[in-house]
Amino acid sequence: MADLTPLLAFRWSPRSFDPDAELAGDEASSLLEAARWAPSAGNAQPWRFALGHRQDETWKRILVSLAAGDQRWARHASALVVGAHTGGDGERAAYDLGQAIAHLTVQATALGLHVHQLTRFDRAGLAAELDLAPDVRPLVVAAVGRLGDPFALPEELRRRETELRHRYPLATLLLR
Repeated sequence: MADLTPLLAFRWSPRSFDPDAELAGDEASSLLEAARWAPSAGNAQPWRFALGHRQDETWKRILVSLAAGDQRWARHASALVVGAHTGGDGERAAYDLGQAIAHLTVQATALGLHVHQLTRFDRAGLAAELDLAPDVRPLVVAAVGRLGDPFALPEELRRRETELRHRYPLATLLLR
């Protein structure tokens, strides 16, 4: 395997978050700054974010939009971040938003935090709950926090949480 920066090599998407850990104000700002500086086509910066800290109203509105299975563990995250995009070119805006969330994720790793990205949620319901403009389309929710105890998870999640990570071999991913 080629050498990777530890920020990428050690990044993973846990479900076990510390239910007592909070994000410091500068940590949340740092995550959003990293997302803000992501590249975008034509410098359009089509991303928009909603940040909810555990138990504030925004966090609660985001949490209830998640699939029930994800709510079981995401409720322990210190923060929930909605990533949305604007603009007429949906594919390009979605691609750019993906880069912004990737930058946020790498920054979180640098801060000793973890991110688990979710795409199973009620987009229309969340847009209504957050009173988003019609051209702002939520695409992802990122659960952010510090690692918790994997043994506090239900059995089926614990097993997934503690098994070895795998990736397809690079040769499998190359188009011929």
